[in-house]
Amino acid sequence: MALEQRRIVSSYIREQEIHDIPQQQQQKQPLRKRVSSGEKLIFVLFSTILVLFSSMILHTQAQINDVNREVQVLDRSIMETKKENADLAIEVKEKSTYERVWEKAKELGLDLDKNNVKVVSGQ
Repeated sequence: MALEQRRIVSSYIREQEIHDIPQQQQQKQPLRKRVSSGEKLIFVLFSTILVLFSSMILHTQAQINDVNREVQVLDRSIMETKKENADLAIEVKEKSTYERVWEKAKELGLDLDKNNVKVVSGQ
């Protein structure tokens, strides 16, 4: 009985084995280039144009920054000049008072002669 079981088991295993079915040999197709030379040319041209435009934009931004710095320096200079002009205008008003002018005239030896004074109408 043991022999019969071995035969059954062995035949049972043989039935489950999968036999290789000869497949038709696939014809090897020549490998197609993934990227053609025209596509490579277009990619190189696109990359070159992209780099050129990027560098042009950066250059333009650098020039704009330089001009902005110059404008700020000029604005600062203008503000300083305006402040200096305002200070000088205040100083002129202080020094052009009648009393101060009369004191300077006396120091220089001038005297008020009413016969030589002509009144000029102010504008």
